[in-house]
Amino acid sequence: MKVNFIAFAIPFFVSFMLLEYFISKNKSKKLHQFNESVANLNVGIAERIADLLTTGSFFFIFTWLNANYSIFSIKSTPTTWVLLFLATDLLWYWYHRIGHTVNLFWASHIVHHQSDDFNYTVAARITVFQAVARGLFWCALPIIGFSPEMITILLLIHGTYPFFTHTQLIGKLGWLEYIIVTPSHHRVHHSSNPEYLDKNYGDMLIIWDKIFGTYAEEITEPHFGLTKSLGSYSFLWQHFHYVLELVVAFRMAKTFRQKVKVIFGGPSDIDGRIRQLLERKYSQKAPDIQYSQKLIRAVVSQTIVTVTVLFFTILFSEYLMGVALFVMTGFIILSVIITGAMLEQKKWIFHLEFVRIAVASYVALSFFSNPYLIVVFVLLGVISVLFYQTIHSRSRELLFSN
Repeated sequence: MKVNFIAFAIPFFVSFMLLEYFISKNKSKKLHQFNESVANLNVGIAERIADLLTTGSFFFIFTWLNANYSIFSIKSTPTTWVLLFLATDLLWYWYHRIGHTVNLFWASHIVHHQSDDFNYTVAARITVFQAVARGLFWCALPIIGFSPEMITILLLIHGTYPFFTHTQLIGKLGWLEYIIVTPSHHRVHHSSNPEYLDKNYGDMLIIWDKIFGTYAEEITEPHFGLTKSLGSYSFLWQHFHYVLELVVAFRMAKTFRQKVKVIFGGPSDIDGRIRQLLERKYSQKAPDIQYSQKLIRAVVSQTIVTVTVLFFTILFSEYLMGVALFVMTGFIILSVIITGAMLEQKKWIFHLEFVRIAVASYVALSFFSNPYLIVVFVLLGVISVLFYQTIHSRSRELLFSN
């Protein structure tokens, strides 16, 4: 039986998230907000399933670039592994810096900075758009002459370390603060304090920030999140609000030069009133909702189910081709959209839940094509259609009443 061992990264990282939560609770430190943590996990879940679809593509691109355009032919030796590490980390620094200073790239990276919390769940806030943008920078490595196999192995290691810098439980680390990126450095990076903005872009080594003048030491207490809090836990709004802001700004720009500045200028070049306009039209900010225990249990249960489905989808991805993989991806994306909408108590989630149940039924019938099971699902489907409004009303009452 072939299994994809990358799937085991999910329980590995989730274990550390839970460990951090229980330690912070034991120390009476409130580092986790329920809605923020769920929203963070939703972004990470979607990225993991999307990464399953894109990783193979980038390996193919790296192979093609290395075979056709490599400047050197670099063999695997201890020295070349060190050089690859330094090159990868330097590329990351510039990708990350451009991701904060150029709107086209900030549109994908902004999602990582939307949470007002700072803990291990925030490390999950990586979008597939960010992964693609990052991959474009990695393309320099096979062109230099590093083999796709070396690049892939190092990127797995390089992608693991930053997870552990997203925490408030670890203080300063003495002499290591001069060399590697520590949690203290990364707290500065995620801060919205004016003195900390656009600082500490490094991924594993802090030396690049010191060389290029973007280093800042953690002195005052950081305040996390965007300079203007998004205040929404909607999966879709978190991903696309800044893209819509750029579209509106682009249409409002009168000259070609202004339009170019919208795309390649910085976030400060975009009128802040545009987001307010879009929020009034498309997204009402989530008020301070007192979640009922029923709703909390429903969200937690759905999140556990979604993470479990994600784990087994990746684990047995070798056996999921075409339609099956597409359907499983659809189920997972629908799930994170629904839980995000539940946090904002959107009334339309029942209709989307109905679609998700239909997808789940299709999956069940695909794996267990028992005629009796088909009859049961058909009967349940007929009953659901006949009593659609009644079920809708009862579900709203169950989830959203205190």
